[in-house]
Amino acid sequence: MTNLIFMGTPEFSATVLRGLLEDPQYTVIAVVTQPDRAVGRKKEIKITPVKEVALEYHLPLFQPEKLSASQELDHLIALGADGIITAAFGQFLPEKLLHSVPFALNVHASLLPKYRGGAPIHYALIKGEQKTGITIMEMVKQMDAGDMVAQSSIMITKEDNVGTLFVKLAALGRDLLLETLPAYMRGEIIPQAQAESEASFSPNITAAEEKINWNLSAEEIFNHIRGMNPWPAAHTLWEGKRFKIYEAQEVPGNGQPGQIIDKTKEKLVVAAGQEALSLQLIQPWGKPKMSVKDFLNGSGRKLEVGDFFGE
Repeated sequence: MTNLIFMGTPEFSATVLRGLLEDPQYTVIAVVTQPDRAVGRKKEIKITPVKEVALEYHLPLFQPEKLSASQELDHLIALGADGIITAAFGQFLPEKLLHSVPFALNVHASLLPKYRGGAPIHYALIKGEQKTGITIMEMVKQMDAGDMVAQSSIMITKEDNVGTLFVKLAALGRDLLLETLPAYMRGEIIPQAQAESEASFSPNITAAEEKINWNLSAEEIFNHIRGMNPWPAAHTLWEGKRFKIYEAQEVPGNGQPGQIIDKTKEKLVVAAGQEALSLQLIQPWGKPKMSVKDFLNGSGRKLEVGDFFGE
């Protein structure tokens, strides 16, 4: 039996954790996740998906604001685990902790060395990548720079967005980890160094990056929108307020960037720098998500061909 410490935060991580818990070869002796946070306009406290799994299985749980120099760190080291598995944890692991265990592996949602960092799924979509995948790598102090133990890829479809890829890659990461871990612990896998010259980065999405630049091509804006769907959501401005766009389709059309060039009771087409986008699923300020048809039959009735989105 291999005793493991698991570290992760979102639903992606929870899928990997459940895989370990359902495999009789492993015992998860501790779970580490981010602290509970206040989210939304109502500032409701929300626990992480990994915490939900830990509570369901009655696992020892740690939620340090910062793991380094914490009491939790000393406790984790004292457990004497056989290894550490991380998946989208959201904090750097102190070297003191890494050196206290025989191995520490990370399940990362990109084909390293591409898209190191906290938002690899978002960036793969925003950049229009044709494929993405999972890399199992050894943990080092530098972000996502450890030697690679295993890798598996999937194709990205036009229908994919952040939400669908999270689900696909979580399952792929779980399966690749469970397939790889036994051979790795037996010393049958020789980790491969990453090509530093090919490294690219995917830092967490900033508020400024959520905003749509209508001067880009329709294809680039389409990728931007699906690379923010369902979170944090791409937006433009309408009547000076945030107007979120979750889904759109590329269509032929010409006009000034951000200009409405076609409107019916069911269709709203906005010009881009090249070609145009037909909006599908939107969310005006202070309203729930809705189809563009519902919007046009409500507050969107006032929109006219020739009006502009954006500043």
